Amino acid sequence: MNSLRYLIFFVFAISQLSFSQDTIQNNKMYSLATVTALTKTDKMERIPLKIRTKTHLLPFSYWSKKNSLGFDISEVAFVNWSAGGTSSISGLLKGKFHRNYARDNYNWSNELIIKYGLNKQDGVAIRKTEDAIQLNSTFGYRRDTLSNWFHSAKFNFNTQFTNGFAYPNTENAISKPFAPAYIFMGIGAENIDKEKKRTLYISPFTFKTTLVLDQRLANQGAFGVAKATYDVDGNLITEGERAKMELGFLITNKYKKEVFKNINLENRLTLYSDYINRFGNIDIDCDLQVELVVNQYVKANIGAHVIYDDDIKSKREIEGIQVTEGPKTQLRQAIGVGIEYAF
Repeated sequence: MNSLRYLIFFVFAISQLSFSQDTIQNNKMYSLATVTALTKTDKMERIPLKIRTKTHLLPFSYWSKKNSLGFDISEVAFVNWSAGGTSSISGLLKGKFHRNYARDNYNWSNELIIKYGLNKQDGVAIRKTEDAIQLNSTFGYRRDTLSNWFHSAKFNFNTQFTNGFAYPNTENAISKPFAPAYIFMGIGAENIDKEKKRTLYISPFTFKTTLVLDQRLANQGAFGVAKATYDVDGNLITEGERAKMELGFLITNKYKKEVFKNINLENRLTLYSDYINRFGNIDIDCDLQVELVVNQYVKANIGAHVIYDDDIKSKREIEGIQVTEGPKTQLRQAIGVGIEYAF
C-alpha cells in the first residue's frame, strides 16, 4: 500500500515537473508580465498579469529657474535709392537668468541680465549701441503665507562690458567697465502680487555706492565722485576719489503682463533720492519693453529706456574738443526682430 502511495506521488511529481518545463519553454518569447494556464482543450492561453513596480520620484526642490538667450537684428539697405539714405545693420545679444527660492514664508529671488549691441553704417566704424550687466538679488521673509508683504534685504549691481565713447571721438573713453559701477544695498518691504504680475519694493534705508575705477575718469569727477585738485600751474595735488557713498530712499517696481494675446509688456522703474546731497532730487531709471510673440522662438521687440541722474554729466564734441555739460535726460529707443531660446 505504501509502495502504491509512493508510486502515485512519484508520477504526480514527474507530471508537474514536465508541465513546468513545458510552460517555461513556451513562454521564453513573452514578457515576464505573462502567465500561462491549461484549459480543458489542453491548449496554452496567455493571460496578461499586472505587476506592481516601484515608482522613482525625483527629489523635491524649492528652487526654480528660468533662462533665456536672444539675438535681435534690424537692418536697412539702400541701392541706387533716389531719395537717399544710409545702409545700416544692428545686432543685440541679450540674456536673462533667473533663480528663485520659495519655501513657506521665505523668498529669495536672483536675476542676472546681460545686453550688448553693435551698429554698423556705411562709411562709419562699428559703434556700440547697448552695454549692460545687471545683477539683482532680494531676500524676503513674511509672517504668514496669506500676506504678500515681505521684510526684505536687496542687493543690486550694474556695470558694463566695454568702453563707451562720445562718437565720433573714439580716443578718450567716457565710460569703462567698473567706471562706473553702481551698487545698491538696503533693507525695506517688498510686495509680491502674483495675480497682478507686479513686484514693488520700498526701502527707506539704502546705501548707493558709485565706483569709478579708472583714475583718469575719477580725476575728471565723472559720475559724481570727488574730482582731482590742481594748483594754479596745473600740477596735480590730490587725485580724484574712485568711489562715492550715498544714503537714501529707494523705490523699485517691476510689472510684467500679457496685455493682449501674444503681446507682453514689461516695465522696470527705479527711483532713488539721496538724504544728504539734495534730498528730493530724484534719480530715475525706467526701462519699458514690449514683446510681440510670433512663435516659440521668433519675437519682435520695442523698447524705450529713460535715465536721469544728476551726477552724470553729458559730453559732446565741439570743433574736435570734448566738452562736459550739465546733466540731461538720457533716452534710448530700439526696435528689433530676433530669435529667443528659453531653457
